[in-house]
Amino acid sequence: MRIIRGLKDLKTPLKGSVLTIGVFDGVHIGHRKVIKDVVRRAKELHLTSCVLTFDPHPLKVLRPGSRVPSLISLDHRMKLIEELGVDIIVAANFSRPFAKLSAGSFVKDILVSKLRAKEIYISEGFYFGKGGTATAGTLEKIGKLFGLYTHVVQPVKIAGRIVSSSVIRKFIVNGDIDTAAKFLGRPASILGTVVKGISLARELGYPTANINPHHEVIPPSGVYAVNVLFKGRKLKGVLNIGVRTIFFSPRDREPNIEVHIFNFHKRIYGEDLEIMFVKKLRGEIRFKNRNELIRRIRQDVRDARYLFCNSSATSSNPLVIANPAKRGEAVSF
Repeated sequence: MRIIRGLKDLKTPLKGSVLTIGVFDGVHIGHRKVIKDVVRRAKELHLTSCVLTFDPHPLKVLRPGSRVPSLISLDHRMKLIEELGVDIIVAANFSRPFAKLSAGSFVKDILVSKLRAKEIYISEGFYFGKGGTATAGTLEKIGKLFGLYTHVVQPVKIAGRIVSSSVIRKFIVNGDIDTAAKFLGRPASILGTVVKGISLARELGYPTANINPHHEVIPPSGVYAVNVLFKGRKLKGVLNIGVRTIFFSPRDREPNIEVHIFNFHKRIYGEDLEIMFVKKLRGEIRFKNRNELIRRIRQDVRDARYLFCNSSATSSNPLVIANPAKRGEAVSF
């Protein structure tokens, strides 16, 4: 897959494409359906499948000062889109001048002249052009003038609820990773870079990779059984999200994300890991001393291994673990 960061880097127009446009935050089940349709149609027409996305998020430009918590980072977005078989991703720089483009200029100068789109797939609620007033209907009318055919895709619904990034964001923030996974069409996951930690977990006998997430929405504090993608390999492990509650003064207690990968001993500082949440094992617990913490970590590892070994332990069949945390508590290494 070819990645073009910014329309200015598209020196030579494409030879012909089937295109879709959007932020695609989370690359959820609705996004995946549209992108797969684009890939399929491009193959049928012997054209290039192309995704036009934006960075930064348009709302950060249109509503400066507003907080726009993205589900996933741009790099994570592009990684997930690549997995769907897309030929080219164009990550356009969304700026104020870009936002002021008229609907006609956007279609003529970008979609037709640069991307050479022959067909385009958009959602029913698609808006574009200066002031965001042009609709899917507008695109259909303008597109016809340039031989661009528009497919308007209906939203995907689950249990009568429209799948959207904002709805999924709420599921993840509230810790409902099972429902989030259903709406995503994939496991809820985060992408992050391995950074150097204080090596406390290693001293306790359970080395971990400390994760610096790429501006992604994180589930609540606790311990989770996870799958870890590293350079094409799927590894299993247990991940902790929480605040170091012992051995630190209150002012030094910062949120921390660390994953213990089973049967893995490589140094991977600076590498990116995609961590996919399988199930929450427990919430955060405060420990009185080092020995109590070690015993709990040992139990966490056993619980996670049991889950992975038990073929009946799925998101639809909750795992019953030994010595669970009290209701309402979360778990910390």
